[in-house]
Amino acid sequence: MAQFERLRRLELWLVQGRCLRRERALRELEVSRSTLNRDIGFLRDRMGKPIVWDREQGGWTLDRSAGQQIEIPGLSFSAEEVHALLTMQHLLSGLDTAGLLGGHIEPLRRKLHAMLGSGAASAAEVARRIRVRTVGARRIVLPHFQAVGSALLRRRRLVLHYRARSSAEDGAEPLAPDQPREVSPQRLVHYRDNWYLDAWCHRRQALRSFSVDAIERVQVLDATAIEVPDTELDEELGAGYGIFAGRQMHWAMLRFSAERARWVAAESWHPLQQGSWDSQGRWTLKLPYADPRELVMDILRHVPEVEVLAPEELEEEVVRRLRAGLATICAG
Repeated sequence: MAQFERLRRLELWLVQGRCLRRERALRELEVSRSTLNRDIGFLRDRMGKPIVWDREQGGWTLDRSAGQQIEIPGLSFSAEEVHALLTMQHLLSGLDTAGLLGGHIEPLRRKLHAMLGSGAASAAEVARRIRVRTVGARRIVLPHFQAVGSALLRRRRLVLHYRARSSAEDGAEPLAPDQPREVSPQRLVHYRDNWYLDAWCHRRQALRSFSVDAIERVQVLDATAIEVPDTELDEELGAGYGIFAGRQMHWAMLRFSAERARWVAAESWHPLQQGSWDSQGRWTLKLPYADPRELVMDILRHVPEVEVLAPEELEEEVVRRLRAGLATICAG
C-alpha cells in the first residue's frame, strides 16, 4: 500500500474519534512497526495532527484539547484559519483574478462555506462586509500565466510571442508582434492591478519587463534560466518610478497645494520618496524616476493643485502634455 493511502486511512481512523491500536494498524496496513511509527510521526510532525498516545486504551488518539479542527482532505484548519482563508479568497476575487485563481479556489471556498455555517463572521458576512474594487485591470489568459509561473519556479527559460504596445522597446527597433523571444524569467510583479514578468531577454542581452496580458503564446523550454542577482534587478527595474525601468536616475520635486496635500502626504509614491511641509501647509514631495511617462500621468491627475519644481525637463513634459490635450479638446 502506498504511503499516501496509508496516511489517508490513518487520518480517517483518528478523525472519526477511534483509538488507533498498534496491532490493528499493523494488520490492516500490512506494514512493519517502524513504518507505522514513521507514518504516525509524519502526520504529527509534518501535517500538524495533534496525535497523542493513550496509555489506558493502548493506542493513538487525537488530542481534542488542542482546539476544534475542520478537516478537509490532506489539510486541517481551525475555525479562525478558515475565516482568514475566506477573507483572502474574497479579496482575491475582488482583485478580478477570476481568470487566474477563481476556478481553483471556488471548490475550496464552497466546502469552507458549508463548514462554517452561519455565525458572526460567516462567508456570507465576509462577502457583504468587504469590497475590493479595481481600475484598469487587464484580462490574463490562464494557461499563459500558469506557464510563466511554472517556468519561473522551476527555473526554466521561456519562448514568448509578445505584442509590445509601444512602437519601440526602450529606443531599440521594435520586434514584430509574432517574433519569438527567448527569456529567462526572474520574478512576477503585481502592480496596479496587472501582472508583469521581469526577465532577461536573450535577444536584447538585457533585462526587460513584460506585461503578462500582452503574451500571445508561450512555450516552456528545458534549458535552465540564467540567474540575475536581486541587486541588479532592483537597480535596473525596481529603482525608477512605476513600472518603467532605466539606470539613469533623476529626482523630481513636486509641490502640492494645501488642500491637496492633506491626501498626497498620506500616499506612498515611491519607497525612497522624501516629503516635507512648508509654512503655508503645502506638501513638497521629492522622488526618483528613470522614465517620466508614468510619473507625468500621475502628476496630471493632480492638476491644477500641483507644481513641478524640478527638473526643468519634467516640467516641460507636463506642460507639453497639457497643451496637447487642450489642442485635442479644442479641435474636437
